[in-house]
Amino acid sequence: MEILSYKDSRFYLGDKPFQIISGAIHYFRTCPQYWQDRMKKLKNCGFNTVETYMPWNLHEPVESQFNFTGILDIERFIEIAENLGLKVIVRPGPYICAEWEFGGFPSWLLKDGDMKLRCYYKPYLEKVRNYYTKVMNVLKPHLATNGGNIIAIQIENEYGSFGNDKKYLRYIDDLMKELGCDVFMFTSDGGLNWMLNNGTLPDVFKIVNFGSGTKRNFEQLKKHQPNGPYMCGEFWNGWFDHWGENHITRDKESVGEELEEMLSENGNVNFYMFHGGTNFNFYNGSNFDGEKIQPTVTSYDYDCLLSENGNMTPKYYLVKDILKKHGFETDMLDVFDIPCVKYEDVKLTHSAPLFENLLNLSTPVKQSYTSTMEEMGQSYGFILYRTYLTYEQEKRELHIDNVHDRAMIFVNGQFVGIKDRMGRNDKIEIEVNDGETLVLDILVENLGRINYGPFIKDRKGITERARLGLQTINDWEIYNLPLTDLSKLQYSHIKSIEKPCFYKGVLNIENKPQDTFLNCENFTKGAVFVNGENLGRFWDIGPLKTIYIPAPMLKTGENIIEVFELHKLKEEKLQFTDKLTQYEK
Repeated sequence: MEILSYKDSRFYLGDKPFQIISGAIHYFRTCPQYWQDRMKKLKNCGFNTVETYMPWNLHEPVESQFNFTGILDIERFIEIAENLGLKVIVRPGPYICAEWEFGGFPSWLLKDGDMKLRCYYKPYLEKVRNYYTKVMNVLKPHLATNGGNIIAIQIENEYGSFGNDKKYLRYIDDLMKELGCDVFMFTSDGGLNWMLNNGTLPDVFKIVNFGSGTKRNFEQLKKHQPNGPYMCGEFWNGWFDHWGENHITRDKESVGEELEEMLSENGNVNFYMFHGGTNFNFYNGSNFDGEKIQPTVTSYDYDCLLSENGNMTPKYYLVKDILKKHGFETDMLDVFDIPCVKYEDVKLTHSAPLFENLLNLSTPVKQSYTSTMEEMGQSYGFILYRTYLTYEQEKRELHIDNVHDRAMIFVNGQFVGIKDRMGRNDKIEIEVNDGETLVLDILVENLGRINYGPFIKDRKGITERARLGLQTINDWEIYNLPLTDLSKLQYSHIKSIEKPCFYKGVLNIENKPQDTFLNCENFTKGAVFVNGENLGRFWDIGPLKTIYIPAPMLKTGENIIEVFELHKLKEEKLQFTDKLTQYEK
């Protein structure tokens, strides 16, 4: 059995020295049909290990209902790695960050108004135990101690950046061992002293995460762990983007310099990311700067070694050359970029206005108060609050306490303004004349639960109340709108409107489907669905202006493409391109 251990400044697999050269590939961000392609490119570049997180919110979307199939079939992912001769490092959570919705936590945790996350709070620990029991049953056959290729598993994730509850960390450590985890275990944290102090356990191996400053970070790690090999658990060779901010890149030369320094220190490394993939559906997370929410874009390209659609980038070839120079085996497999095409334009031919289709998408719940998505049993997407103002009222300002995250307000079906957590707070005044009935609609979008920092307990929707002046508005109809099933939409011939509406077109493919990108410059804000699958969000504030459509999500013949546009189409057609594209700032 090839069990990972260490002595002095080296790792060993069995009795042989082993230098970990790992790359992160998230199975849940890549079509299963492409897992082998991405891992072959990893192997060919000189890497010997693949690393992945596990998102609790996808594996247990409803409490006690588990899913390890399709894009969530981590056993198949591990087996593909094994067939390629790759070792595996797993980071099962329960919290993963990863710029993923709620840091991987399932939203149903927030049904408990008193829920305490990432600490020794028994109701939370009971949920973790239930999930981990299932996870370890899935992983155990693949542990190195059972003849598999999982050589290491992480305890929690960068916990030192969040808290200092060592009793909680010990509970997670003990729980994993109790459930059969007997391979090498570790913690990973940022390189600051307080992070390493708070996030580690005395008897558990420690690694450090950083993007630069190799010598400084390794020296800091040595203060906390005098003996043992150096390892960078997340080498940030690129970065992610937020909506409304500039696209972030990192030059390959600085990546090469840091890698050279790590290898000169006999260091071990996990590239975060090797291949980033895509935040499909509404699964992107958000950061929060204390005042404004910062939602992550749909693409998780990360400016890393493989592009969003799996192309080998200049960084890939530079890193391969460096690893080859240092004696790692490269060019062992035939690899190639998967073709990506620019399909011909498609006319959007039909439309289905949201307000006319509410009962085709949702069953309203009537109550005297507003409730959050979590209280309504919903995880992602949108939620609509509707009330009827029938009594004469003088003009007063509408307030929402508090909106998470973006509210579009309509009076009698007409758009009147936006209130959001990104700095927009339109002044909206409402007056009701005698004998008049006004319909007030507040459509709230979950832009992605916060995935990092002290504010991760992030309930969505209207979290307190809506009011006119000082008066709370009661008597609501509430519609859950996760947009998981669009099959009952009633479409008619296209009529472009300046309010939320679904538009539909048909992409005909004569031959075998190929990868493509949808150019979203004709749209304002919303989401795209292909053959019923939610590909993710678009937004003209940038920096991203394309949505990746993997070939496995297409089929020969007719492909139904639906665009949920919250504002107005700029042009009634779908345009495709053969590459990921950013808006220029």
